[in-house]
Amino acid sequence: MREIKAEQIKQAVMELVRKANFILRSDVLMALKCAYKIEKNKRAKTILKAILENATFAKKESLAICQDTGLPVVFVEVGQDLKVTGDLKKAINQGIEKGYKKYSLRNSIVADPLIRGSSKFSPSVMHLDIVKGSKIKLTVLPKGFGCENKSQLKMFRPTASIEEIKKFIVEAVKAAGPDACPPYVVGVGIGGTADYAGVLAKKALLSRLQSKSSRLENDLLKEINKTAIGPMGLGGKTTALAVKIQKYPTHIAGLAVNVNISCHALRSASVIL
Repeated sequence: MREIKAEQIKQAVMELVRKANFILRSDVLMALKCAYKIEKNKRAKTILKAILENATFAKKESLAICQDTGLPVVFVEVGQDLKVTGDLKKAINQGIEKGYKKYSLRNSIVADPLIRGSSKFSPSVMHLDIVKGSKIKLTVLPKGFGCENKSQLKMFRPTASIEEIKKFIVEAVKAAGPDACPPYVVGVGIGGTADYAGVLAKKALLSRLQSKSSRLENDLLKEINKTAIGPMGLGGKTTALAVKIQKYPTHIAGLAVNVNISCHALRSASVIL
């Protein structure tokens, strides 16, 4: 059985914090460049140009792409033949805290959601999967709450039509309007339980935007872009850069659908150790 030290994991998470917050994902950057190329609306084109320039400057100067450096969501895939020496969860949260401090990122986390109090750098929200092999994959997704606050969940009847589901997803984007910094990437989770549909929707945001899309994803993207909300709500061709869906088996009596929207600054970084 292969072994890995918790300290290695902590150091890896610190580096992921830097990459995710300073360097916009290449697939997101590519999608933004494509949106800029096809845009005819002058105001929308100006906004897209500013977004692209911001990403370039952030990478060059090692600055946060967005002032809201989010609540870090960490996806962990642990190989069943890997032994972690030390406290895995503690190592990840230490990596988050030390990374956010080291790179002067905003401390946005309150310990008690009701009492609130002073903000801190951790803990993260962690999702753990056991997979085959002897490696560990770590993904850090800093989720800003301007877009997280626009999440929607609906528990459909199992007899719901595809059209009903599509309408709910499009209406969720319309409800977000300009408030969550479009153009968006729309993550959708379908199936499982209410809570797991939310996890699926976030996992969908990790998909490469140029990966092959299903007919449903393509149809939804067309419908969403017909709304002409556009970049920062100023009109234009691109309200969403992509729609990505993940599904999971569910109960015969229900159908959970969760929509998790990301702003144009969809930030994540991964490493395999």
